[in-house]
Amino acid sequence: MAATVIIPARYGSTRFPAKLLADRTGRPLVQHVVDRVRQCQRVRQILVATDDQRIVEALKPYHTVCVMTDPAHQSGTDRIAEVARELEDDIIVNVQGDEPEIEPFVVDALIERLESSDDDMATACTPLRSMEEVKNPNLVKVVCSESGRAIYFSRSVIPFDRDGTVTDPSVYRLHLGIYAYRRAFLLDFASWKPTFLETTERLEQLRALEHGKAIYVLPVDRATHGIDTEEQYEAFVKRTLGQP
Repeated sequence: MAATVIIPARYGSTRFPAKLLADRTGRPLVQHVVDRVRQCQRVRQILVATDDQRIVEALKPYHTVCVMTDPAHQSGTDRIAEVARELEDDIIVNVQGDEPEIEPFVVDALIERLESSDDDMATACTPLRSMEEVKNPNLVKVVCSESGRAIYFSRSVIPFDRDGTVTDPSVYRLHLGIYAYRRAFLLDFASWKPTFLETTERLEQLRALEHGKAIYVLPVDRATHGIDTEEQYEAFVKRTLGQP
């Protein structure tokens, strides 16, 4: 099977304006994502799906292929689905444009999973590190079956510790926002209306579970750093440039 990685790159950002073009490392933030994915072994092509010509122009010096998409899209999934309609590859991977330290092996492992299974989509998780993180509604938790498929995703603490005996945060799993889809399933998914659980939790992946689809969840040892704020970007710059 052939796989394409699509990186949704919306110019606007409320918390950190134009963050994907932040370039204090010497290259735009989203280009760091492309560079990491270029290290993958199972990816045939990489496309940046954007809504703004400024991103296209900023990435030209790096020979990164960009595709202009409808600026009205409400989610990254809708944006990548627009691009996927014109592709023929069997597997589409959605890598977030603000994940400059994404692990290439995770992308390859998700592709390999879809190549060797009948799952509709695949994502990843990692153990949480503290009980404060477990209780944080901004960190999405996932519980899985014995076969490694998602049972549910939630901003709440799942599973709920009724007797108050759990003290090890690593028994809880943090969902990581990377997705691999079968192309045909992705196009179906994007055509479905938002579902009750999805709109209640504000978690798009619940739409797939509500339609009875199988999501495999790959366990990995650690989370990589997404960039949501200028402070997080400052820390990334220091790591990249080797500054204390």
